[in-house]
Amino acid sequence: MVIKYALLQDIIATKSERLLNKKIALCVTGSIAAVECVRLARELIRHGAEVRAYLTHSAGEIITPKAIEFATGTAPVTEITGKVEHLEKFDLVLIAPASANTISKIAHGIADTPVTLLALSSQAELLIAPAMHRGMLTNVVIRKNIEKLKKLGITFISPKEEEGVGKLASIEEIVDYTIKLIMPPKLAGKKVVVTAGATIEDIDDVRVITNRSSGKMGIALAKEAFYLGARVVLIHGRVTDPLPAYIETIKSKRIDEMLKAVENEAKDADILISAAAIGDFTVKKFKGKLDSRKDKLILELTPSPKVLASVKSFSCFKVGFKALPEEDDMKLIEASRKVLKEHSLDLVIANDITLAAGSNENGVIIISDREVLKLPRASKSNISYSIFKEILKRLS
Repeated sequence: MVIKYALLQDIIATKSERLLNKKIALCVTGSIAAVECVRLARELIRHGAEVRAYLTHSAGEIITPKAIEFATGTAPVTEITGKVEHLEKFDLVLIAPASANTISKIAHGIADTPVTLLALSSQAELLIAPAMHRGMLTNVVIRKNIEKLKKLGITFISPKEEEGVGKLASIEEIVDYTIKLIMPPKLAGKKVVVTAGATIEDIDDVRVITNRSSGKMGIALAKEAFYLGARVVLIHGRVTDPLPAYIETIKSKRIDEMLKAVENEAKDADILISAAAIGDFTVKKFKGKLDSRKDKLILELTPSPKVLASVKSFSCFKVGFKALPEEDDMKLIEASRKVLKEHSLDLVIANDITLAAGSNENGVIIISDREVLKLPRASKSNISYSIFKEILKRLS
C-alpha cells in the first residue's frame, strides 16, 4: 500500500486481515452523512484494505478533500480528468453515502461525476449504502431506480429510518457487507445455525438465575458465517452487544425455548455451532415477588436437558463449546474430549471461562477426534475466523 501518512502504518490490519491486499474505492456523494466517511475509511484500513476516495462536487462541500486525504493517505479524486482515474482497478466500489441523485444517475447510465463514471466503468463489485430524507427514500421513482440496480446484481445496504430520515447504515454494518462481498463465498448455499448468549430462568416474577455470558463469541461466529456467504440463523439468549441487523435471529430466553429452537433449525442445517452459555439447571418458579425480608430461601433446582444431546443424531457438522474456570490445558482437553465423544461432535472449542466471559478477546483450544490446536489469545472476531478455517478444512 502506497500511503502518504506514516500514521496509517499503525492501524493497517489491526482488527483483521480479511481485506489485506484488497483495493477499495470509497465513493462519497452529497449527503450530510458524508461526514462519516473518515471513520469508514479508517475502519476499512483496520481490516487491511487500501482505500482510494472519489468525491462528487456536492460531497466536497460537506467534507473537505484534505480530510479524506488524511483518512486514506492519498488525495481523493474530485473531478474527471485526462488521467482516467475511472479505469483504476478495484476489488470493490463502495458508495457510502449514496444520494438519490447519484443512485438515479447510475440507474440511467449517466456518468458526469467521478463517482458515477467509476461506478459505470468499473468491473468490480458495487456496494451502495443510501442516505437521504425519508420522502425521497420512499418516492416511487427512487424506489424503481434502486430495484432496477438490485436486479442487475448490485448490493444495497438498507438505511436506518430515524426521525424522518433514511440515515446511513452503521460503519460496522457497511464494513461487514464489504468483507462479505470480498471474501470467497465458501459457504454459499449452506445454512449455519449458531447459539449465543445466556439463558435465563425465573425465580419469581422479578428475580432470575442466569450467567455472565455476553454472547460476543456467538455473535462473532454468526458474522463470520455471514462473511462466507451462508444463510445464518442466530439463536440467542441474553446478550450484551447489538445483534447484526442483517442476520436472522431467534430470541430464546429460557432453556426449553432454546432447546426447541435449536431442534427446529438444526434439522436442515449444514453446520451447528453451540456457543451459548445454556444453564445447567432450571428452577421452580414462585408466583409474584418473594419477600426479601425472609431469613432463608431454598431454591429447588433441576438438571436441565442438554441441547447437544438433543441433536446428537442430526447429520450436520456440529461444534460445541466447553468452558471450565482456571483449569490447565490438559484438564480442558480431557473434559472436551469427553463432550466430543458423548455428543458425537465434530469439534469442541475449549476455553478458560474466567478469561473469556464478557471479554472482547478469547484464547481457545480447538479439539477434534484426531487433533488439538491451541490458538493464541486474540479478538473474538479473529478467533471466529480461525474456527471457521478449521471447519472449512474438515468440510472440504
